[in-house]
Amino acid sequence: LKRTHDMFVSDHAKSIALDDESLSLNLAFLCFLKPFISKLHDLKTFWEYYVSGEDPEYLITGTHAYPSGPGVALTADTKMHRNPSDTGVHSMALVLPPSQARQDASRTAASIADIHRHAGGAERSHPPSSAVVGGTRNSALMRRAPTMPKPQWHPPWKLFRVISGHLGWVRSIAVEPGNQWFVTGSADRTIKIWDLASGKLKLSLTGHISTVRGVAVSNRSPYLFSCGEDKQVKCWDLEYNKVIRHYHGHLSAVYDLDLHPTIDVLVTCSRDATARVWDIRTKANVHTLTGHTNTVATVRCQAAEPQIITGSHDSTIRLWDLIAGKTRATLTNHKKSVRTLVLHPRQYTFASGSADNIKQWMFPDGNFIQNLSGHNAIINTLAVNSDGVLVSGADNGTIHMWDWRTGYNFQRIHAAVQPGSLDSESGIFACMFDHSESRLITAEADKTIKVYKEDDTATEESHPVNWKPEILKRKRF
Repeated sequence: LKRTHDMFVSDHAKSIALDDESLSLNLAFLCFLKPFISKLHDLKTFWEYYVSGEDPEYLITGTHAYPSGPGVALTADTKMHRNPSDTGVHSMALVLPPSQARQDASRTAASIADIHRHAGGAERSHPPSSAVVGGTRNSALMRRAPTMPKPQWHPPWKLFRVISGHLGWVRSIAVEPGNQWFVTGSADRTIKIWDLASGKLKLSLTGHISTVRGVAVSNRSPYLFSCGEDKQVKCWDLEYNKVIRHYHGHLSAVYDLDLHPTIDVLVTCSRDATARVWDIRTKANVHTLTGHTNTVATVRCQAAEPQIITGSHDSTIRLWDLIAGKTRATLTNHKKSVRTLVLHPRQYTFASGSADNIKQWMFPDGNFIQNLSGHNAIINTLAVNSDGVLVSGADNGTIHMWDWRTGYNFQRIHAAVQPGSLDSESGIFACMFDHSESRLITAEADKTIKVYKEDDTATEESHPVNWKPEILKRKRF
């Protein structure tokens, strides 16, 4: 601290010595300006100070062990670490004249010029004449802390149905565009198709030789796509219930896949630290998206730019240029693995889930919006509906419901595990709203699929928002 202090303060606190030629030029310039300056007294005062070439004397009494000036040894008195005195704090608050205090009272933030002008003001000695009697400046320095706006009321969700049938962890879910049935992929190596209204099993598809980690149903053709830890990516024709295409290229387990909403393109991501873009019809590997340094755990596609977003165990999120096959932006705010992403269905925003917290971002450049903290677990899955209900599912079996706009956590659910399962088998691996957005489907570690729906009998009076306008403590990153 002392070396830094001597380096910067000892030189830059002193004015530059002026030569006679520059003084005469400055004098001529000030004489030229004299007619335009209304307050001649201010000019006279300024000129006396300017010609003298000396700064007003000040003494750094500091809150740190600083000497009073460069080259001055520390004494027993200045070695002491002191907190600022009340007098010093008040002198900082009362340093401006009343006219400027009134101007500053109308502002909400200090300008750069203010910061430079008043830097160290509390530590410097001022003549008594510069102090202002009263608390005008004190009130100007007080900024109101931002408070969280009142969240929108959402009815609570309750468990509606538990569906059994898989023999292993249920890892993935997809709902078909017609909202008649949904698909699940499991660690038992099967893909099962269920009737959404009744919860009855309609069909089982076998072909993978390891855990099925991702499923997606096309809204452009009667195809179902699946990927798994066997490195395989398959295209199923649902008219014949058979595999009609394989997409070969990944060197390790394939963890997720997503379909582009407007063009016939499939994007997959893998433990080989890459994401691959496939032409659905020709099976060609159009792009291999490289840049992540660890497992790419999740991928999402959208029609607008950036058309591909990936999250990785290297704790970064990448936004990709689909045409060039290159990274547009890399978001490094997370400190832990990013395991899930979700795009808002109406806004140009998205959210990412990690063990540190949930973060919201703005497209197209990935500008940070806010943190949603409080779900202290490994976040495996996120889902959001048009009403602004964000759902996060975690490895410990807990589900948190959030208000998207304010980040208010309005409900927490920890459903009981299936009888016969261990308590530790209560993880949520995937969750998804159906297309009516009235039902939430979760895939869990107790080998079941649980369906939740809104409580129709709940009202804002019976389930009020337990909200206080507390000071907002958002992290900047």
